[in-house]
Amino acid sequence: MLFEILSDLVKIDDILLIVKNTSATSEIKSNSLNIKQRENWITIGDNDGPAHMHINNEMIKSIEFIQEKKSERTSFSVRFFDGNGERVLAAFFTKMYDDQKNLNFARKKVYEDLCKKYGSIIQI
Repeated sequence: MLFEILSDLVKIDDILLIVKNTSATSEIKSNSLNIKQRENWITIGDNDGPAHMHINNEMIKSIEFIQEKKSERTSFSVRFFDGNGERVLAAFFTKMYDDQKNLNFARKKVYEDLCKKYGSIIQI
């Protein structure tokens, strides 16, 4: 299930994959990323490229589709959590609004279709 969701996400342009902890943040844009799985590890990006990430398939225990209301807009994301409920990875849908802060309904539909396909909360 994890590999399938990540595969669907990296096929969508303008997804920002974020790995964050208290000391560092790493961001990778989804555009044209490769994805593969070997044993317990899912690799997003090219090992020889400028950026890539490895995700331990056994450590992700839940996935949530989250719409977070902010002052002027709503952010749309898919967040991946470990067994302690700590966020390991987030995939944010960028370019959801135009310059006048109008929601891009075509991008919202892509998000909603993905959420409908997998469900808003997935336990692995």
